[in-house]
Amino acid sequence: MSRRPHTSKILAAALLLTLGQAPALYSQHTTALQPDANTPHRIHLILKDGGYQIVMSYKIVGNVVHYISAERGGAEEEIPLSLVDLEATKRWEKQHAQPDPADPNNPQPSAIDPELLKEEADRAALTPEVAKDLRLPEENSTLALDTFRGTPELVPLAQTDSDLNRNTAHNLLKAAVNPLAAAHPIVTLKGEGSPVQLHVKDPVLYIRIGDESVGNTAGAPLTVDTHGATSRIQNDPAGGSPASRYVVVRADVRKGARVIDSFRIPLLGTGRRQEDVVETTTELLPGGHWLKITPKEPLDFGEFALMEVISDKAVNLGVWDFGVHPVSPENRDIIKPEPRHRTTLERHGPS
Repeated sequence: MSRRPHTSKILAAALLLTLGQAPALYSQHTTALQPDANTPHRIHLILKDGGYQIVMSYKIVGNVVHYISAERGGAEEEIPLSLVDLEATKRWEKQHAQPDPADPNNPQPSAIDPELLKEEADRAALTPEVAKDLRLPEENSTLALDTFRGTPELVPLAQTDSDLNRNTAHNLLKAAVNPLAAAHPIVTLKGEGSPVQLHVKDPVLYIRIGDESVGNTAGAPLTVDTHGATSRIQNDPAGGSPASRYVVVRADVRKGARVIDSFRIPLLGTGRRQEDVVETTTELLPGGHWLKITPKEPLDFGEFALMEVISDKAVNLGVWDFGVHPVSPENRDIIKPEPRHRTTLERHGPS
């Protein structure tokens, strides 16, 4: 009686034969996909069109190259093997290989090119992540971190003066405030409610600072009748200094308007609470592009304005107004979380 080999054994033999006959290109070089956190690498994955991808590591699986992108925050991506020049990539790795640390005759170079490291850090600092898969954009100046139906959202806030000139640039309209004067209106906003209504009592605010690309898009300077207690100094579009202090001021809602009253600047930071004024903590995010502003206490329902305190005697009359009403509809022009996906290649030009 003749015997037949089992089907599984036949398939296994065929697979081994196929792998043995595969081109050496698929097996002669593989870099572990997970990089060593203690010895970070940056590899130029050279493409056949002359460009390259900066990766931390890569691995060849069949006819696909899987790699961890150094340019997109460690995202795992892939590219067809047919587009990659492996020989050129290996030459690049050999030319930039680190010497054996046990050899005293070989000086140790930096693990990462300082210029490349700075470039990556600057790129990440422009759009820092403030919630899972939610990043600040480059084009907006001021945003509030809100939550609508359980989803975190970034809501753009426009800077507003009493003439209702709304813009997203950070402009500075200084006003000197007499610390001895009684509280009096300094900003009047049209309408009984802000176009922006947040849904949480503890919003976090973000202001883009130090962006010279944002020009002065403010309207006419704000004129305020202060009865001699406040005087306008100058209009300066280069606001947003991290040296400024910020407070959230409750607006007095009147018929057809919201009024922001003055307050005693010298009392800020002393622990003495002022009515309708919520102090904040500020944090300059890495890279120096964004300022994070967090109110020190929850905001009750109502209308508010974020105000910049420039000095012990001056405030910025260009304010960022918003309301806090949990049942309000979703805001317009919001930024929602975007989970990481495999992205389209951004090829660099030939070096």
